Amino acid sequence: MKKEEVKSILPHRDPFLFVDEITELKVGKFAKGIKYISPDLDFFKGHFPEQPVMPGVLILEALAQMGGIAFLSQEDQKGKIAYLVGVKNAKFRRMVVPGDTLILECELTGFRRGFGYGSGKAYVDGELVCEGTIGFAIR
Repeated sequence: MKKEEVKSILPHRDPFLFVDEITELKVGKFAKGIKYISPDLDFFKGHFPEQPVMPGVLILEALAQMGGIAFLSQEDQKGKIAYLVGVKNAKFRRMVVPGDTLILECELTGFRRGFGYGSGKAYVDGELVCEGTIGFAIR
């Protein structure tokens, strides 16, 4: 699934869309995809000009978007918005820098009364760079 198809599921748009393509999707259960970390991304202008690093909160946002794709791909959820409402146990293990290819995975672990959870992991070159539990609400 390429970026245009991702945009048919998520309401996010550049510069706040952090998924370039989907490589695996199990609707309602799991999504895996890619974000190419190009040097011209807006946030690198200020974080940090002399040593650009992708902000950790944006890696978490990318994982949340991946979970949103898994959840919002369900027929009865199409057209809705998943709002990030919490993050637990986030760990950052390595910096993400221009030129990296960020592999994003999110497995949905529960949903009840409009709130859900997903377990997210991000990798660069097979190395875990970030992980955490994402909480979301559907409105």
